[in-house]
Amino acid sequence: MIKFGTDGWRAVIAKDFTFENVAIVSQGIADYLYKQGKSAKKVIIGYDCRFLSAEFAKTVALTLAANKIKAVLSNRAIPTPAVSLHALLGKYDLGVMITASHNGAEFNGLKIKTKDGGAADKSITDAVERLLYKTKPKSISEEEAKSKGLFETKDLTNVYVNFLKKFVDLKSIRKLKLNVLVDIMYGAGDSFIERVLGKCNIKMHYLHNEFNPSFGGFHPEPIEENLQAMMKEMKTGKYDLGIVLDGDADRIATFDSKGNYVNAQVILPLLSIHMIKNRKETGGIGKTVVGSNIIDDVAISLDAACYETPVGFKYISSLFKQKLICIGGEEAGGIGFKGYIPERDGSCAALLLFEMMAHSKKSYDKLLTDLYKTYGRWYYSRTAISVKNLKRGIEHLKLPKELYGKKIERINKLDGIKLITKDNWLMFRQSGTEPIVRVYAESKSKQEADKLLALGKKMIYAL
Repeated sequence: MIKFGTDGWRAVIAKDFTFENVAIVSQGIADYLYKQGKSAKKVIIGYDCRFLSAEFAKTVALTLAANKIKAVLSNRAIPTPAVSLHALLGKYDLGVMITASHNGAEFNGLKIKTKDGGAADKSITDAVERLLYKTKPKSISEEEAKSKGLFETKDLTNVYVNFLKKFVDLKSIRKLKLNVLVDIMYGAGDSFIERVLGKCNIKMHYLHNEFNPSFGGFHPEPIEENLQAMMKEMKTGKYDLGIVLDGDADRIATFDSKGNYVNAQVILPLLSIHMIKNRKETGGIGKTVVGSNIIDDVAISLDAACYETPVGFKYISSLFKQKLICIGGEEAGGIGFKGYIPERDGSCAALLLFEMMAHSKKSYDKLLTDLYKTYGRWYYSRTAISVKNLKRGIEHLKLPKELYGKKIERINKLDGIKLITKDNWLMFRQSGTEPIVRVYAESKSKQEADKLLALGKKMIYAL
């Protein structure tokens, strides 16, 4: 069954993610566009480094072209935000990105981007779903599509790089003298950060920056357990900062100079301080329901509103479109910024970290130390459990009245079940992109966070 989840449609290659099904979804997108009423239509299409992504993207393009919709296809693998940016600046009716983001190598997927550069919300994906199988997918040869001006391939990288050059303070950044290690995770991030920087004193070194659709046996997700090679290199080499981008380069994680992993739960509040204090941006901070409590603490100190959404960047994107926030992010590493597209971008986040270092005249390590000194440490843990191991859903969980002696003061059911005490929380949520249940925990003690996570797993297995 073709079903759009938290962020697009994802399925196992050759099982459900087939050329036939990609054509069916593409026909649904074409029918959706025609229902919007406008006659002349055009769609921008990109793809990541996964197995057959380029070929799947061409299937999308030619199906749209067969429906007399102008299809512009990237001539190489690119980050998802590059497609979103083109959808906005090129005044396209939609953008389509072939990617399964952080999923394992056996998956591929399709994301729909709106003409304002954001993620398609549920109203759009539901409308496309309702049109699936209504019309037999139309076909046209590449030669005929080109001759009719309905299909072309194009370099989409220059517009993306040039926009980022203008978005950040390159003059200040280029004064930095840094040694940086970047783990591309075999994804589409490539050397775009370096292209934006141009000639400067920041030396970029790379890990996993070659084509490998198996992703070295790991999921291209920037979480600590997938980054042992990066951690080892950071601890043995002499680097000031480590940057990690996920498979389609819209998410970020980092390492400090000592090789300590730093996730987006810390990067988001850090960049919130930069956006509001240094860049003087107005607006609140957006976080998902699984976001760290430190984000709330930073928002309070900055006198900024903090908006909480269900999991999925499309909800953060909506806050940007409503002009409510100047920065917003999700726990998995996606962060977006006011003045850019209402979408996440790992490379842009990395450049803004450089900009923050330049403006504050502080190293990344010092910025982290100052953050922890001011707001304290919150320790965050999560794990995933296959739904194949479960007899019932999380709605059948037997909920305790306290968490290790601390009374549960509130239960949040915005997206899953979140048990909240005065200074820790435990949460359960069914993933919208994979057949798993996620368990999250946060506390001011790492030991307690780990104990909470163990309790959560025990509760899940008791279902």
